[in-house]
Amino acid sequence: MAIKRIYPYVETDDLDASRGFYTEIFGLQVAMETPVLGLQAPDLTSAQVIVCPRGVETPQPHFGIDVGEPEAVDQAHARVNDRGLRVVYPLTNEPWGVRRFFVEDPDGRIINVLAHLPFGE
Repeated sequence: MAIKRIYPYVETDDLDASRGFYTEIFGLQVAMETPVLGLQAPDLTSAQVIVCPRGVETPQPHFGIDVGEPEAVDQAHARVNDRGLRVVYPLTNEPWGVRRFFVEDPDGRIINVLAHLPFGE
C-alpha cells in the first residue's frame, strides 16, 4: 500500500470565512469545492486540509488517509475486519469519485480510508 497523503478534517459554521482564512493567510489553493472544501499547498499537493460544513459528514472523520488505489482500500478494509475493528461508515464508491470507508482507531478517532476511482467509475 502506498500512502499518497494524510490530511486533517476541519468542521466550520462559516465556509467562506474558513476559505478566506486558509487561502489568504497561508496561501493554500482551492483544489475541490464539492462535497467539501479541499485546500492544498501550491508546491506540495499532498499537504491538504479538508474543510466541511458542520454536519455534512456523519460521522465526522478526524483525518483521512489516501491509500493510493481502490484495491488498497479493499485490502485495508479486509485487515480492519480481520482484526474486528469498528467500521463506522461502510465500504462505498462515492458519486464524487472515491472509494472509501471509515474506521475507528483504538482511541475513538474516525479515519476516512480512501482512494480515487478511475474516471467514470
